[in-house]
Amino acid sequence: MKSQISMNPNLLVQFLQKPASEFTRSDIVRYCEENGVEFINFHYCGWDGHLKTLNFVIHSAEHLENILAAGERVDGSSLFPFVEAGKSDLYVIPKYRTAFRNPFTEVPTVDILCSFYNRDGEPFESSPEYILRKASKVFKETTGMSMETMGELEYYIVAEEEELFKVADQKGYHESAPFNKFTEFRTEAMRLIAQAGGQIKYGHSEVGNFTQDGKIYEQNEIEFLPVDIEEAADQLVIAKWMMRQLAYEYGVSLTFAPKITPGKAGSGMHVHCKFSKDGKSMMTRNGELTDECKKAIAGYMLAGTSLPAFGNPHPLSFMRLVPHQEAPTSLCWSFSNRSALVRVPLGWTGKTDMAANCNPLEQATETDFSAKATFEWRASDGFADTYLLMAALCCAARHGFENPDALAVAEKTYVGLGVNIHDASNKAVQEALEQLPASCVGAAAELAKDRDIYTSKNVFSDNIVDFYIKYLKDFDDEVLRDQLTADPERLAKLVADNIDRG
Repeated sequence: MKSQISMNPNLLVQFLQKPASEFTRSDIVRYCEENGVEFINFHYCGWDGHLKTLNFVIHSAEHLENILAAGERVDGSSLFPFVEAGKSDLYVIPKYRTAFRNPFTEVPTVDILCSFYNRDGEPFESSPEYILRKASKVFKETTGMSMETMGELEYYIVAEEEELFKVADQKGYHESAPFNKFTEFRTEAMRLIAQAGGQIKYGHSEVGNFTQDGKIYEQNEIEFLPVDIEEAADQLVIAKWMMRQLAYEYGVSLTFAPKITPGKAGSGMHVHCKFSKDGKSMMTRNGELTDECKKAIAGYMLAGTSLPAFGNPHPLSFMRLVPHQEAPTSLCWSFSNRSALVRVPLGWTGKTDMAANCNPLEQATETDFSAKATFEWRASDGFADTYLLMAALCCAARHGFENPDALAVAEKTYVGLGVNIHDASNKAVQEALEQLPASCVGAAAELAKDRDIYTSKNVFSDNIVDFYIKYLKDFDDEVLRDQLTADPERLAKLVADNIDRG
């Protein structure tokens, strides 16, 4: 336990001297009593993906106990479009492991994420958060493994243009200050997210960097570490809320929009996946991908055309997923290949002790870095409902394990290292591969075909899938991508109308 506590930035973990996964109701009460906490905030996500808030002023320890035990009622019809007003009452019940100290309030405040329950005290079947909980549970029961994920949050900061230390157009990748103007913002966001329990891997500036109408558009990214898939979704939801709150305090705009303007880098929300059994990674063995890993990748190939229904649920998403650009559009996987839909990044499988080679005073040792191995789903973006996306990815991975032809599918959809399928010289390779849909309407059609992947074992209900298909079809965007490409003013309006989405 000491290794989980030492240097842990979460203020409650430091005070309680236990990992967040072990937080109890009495722990939260004790922290509040001994730290002068005056408010408790409940948070939960509605259909728009934004974090909602319910504020409680604490009157006494008994009052706090009651809040944490009973939760509170909310109007479900105002949160979810598929809930009828006549039977809309839902309960929100706090998940103690998610408690964190709110860094934005002057009055000491603790915030907690909540789950939804119906009038009978049962989990609300159609809540995206509960759908993910079911997906994770079924995956473990079916495969005997746990699924971990980590998200990459790409975003743009939009602010007044500056004259000093300009960066060349689309050349912002890993730039340092003063060329990267919002390094301080990014590192402060990382610090606050970590204090709230977010397991951050690193942050950096990204490729996108351009000026337009007197504004600078600077792209950055914060990437997380692999954790249990339910915890990963919670962390991303909290992180997006904190980043927006911080942007508000800085007086700048922050957007997760997948595309802002043609010809400039779009923003994705790539998701890395990892599978383990009894605490041991199942990704590689003797430096090679395991059959288990290949089966999961095959699941993503088999479900690849319908996953954008959950990962790219807006017309602007498909302005980013354009053929022959860096964002993936062909159903294939590869090693270290960013043109592939699923990428297996460098995995520290070599035998050379690079740290010792780089630092002559260190003695070379053989260290097993196999626990760092992941593979990356590269299509999704920040407009996705985080819980539904993670649930869909979990269902797709399970589908790979359940499919008897999974290894053959993995072999058929593999493209070699260094093969850029967007390059004209590889046109034949691209044409032999299945392509992602080009619109929300197309994604809806693919979801209808693949619905059994998601409704299997009652993870997604038929009602939710039907609602989601209609939701996507209502965008009526079959030819919108071509129209927007030809009409920059119309695209700019669509971006402006949806700048805060997701």
